[in-house]
Amino acid sequence: MNIGILNIQGDVSEHYDFIKKLGKKYGVSPLLVKNNNDLNNVSGLIIPGGESTVIYNILVKNNMYDNIINLNKNGLYIMGTCAGAIILSEDTSDIRVKGMGLIDIKIKRNAYGRQINSFIENIYIKHIGNFSAVFIRAPEIEEYKNSELLSEYNNKPVFVRNKNVLALTFHPELTGDSSIHEYFIKNILENEAGSNHAQQ
Repeated sequence: MNIGILNIQGDVSEHYDFIKKLGKKYGVSPLLVKNNNDLNNVSGLIIPGGESTVIYNILVKNNMYDNIINLNKNGLYIMGTCAGAIILSEDTSDIRVKGMGLIDIKIKRNAYGRQINSFIENIYIKHIGNFSAVFIRAPEIEEYKNSELLSEYNNKPVFVRNKNVLALTFHPELTGDSSIHEYFIKNILENEAGSNHAQQ
């Protein structure tokens, strides 16, 4: 089973390394996703942090934007971290970036400040436990609807889920803790196992 990492910009190699390390344990392989052909060969997709405007413009230019939306509606699991969460959102609060609307959140870019204001904070994540979250020019989830709140910081959501979509405002790939990536993989495996059972 392939877990794709959108290879446009941002912390691509860090996510790739996490999936590679987990490969033997879960029977998964990382795949750098550069085009629609790559997208058709993955069971899960990670959209890394970076510059949401750059990621959005290249997705549209390469005709990948609508394809990702359609694949998700047909079952593809997606995890968006930081800028990735902005791309997945219903409302980006930025006229330069049209959110995919795959998770019903209103999100604000760079709400936690500039690079110099980056910080690490211990948070509790439902289904996972304690986690040292790295916030770098992090966006803020201002509103969420029809989604499960998995974690918050200072009474603001930082990790929400809607079925097969996970949106995080921090960077799990910049820690030594693989628990969020494992949670993502386990959900995909459980879904595929359920689908195979239903077909038998």
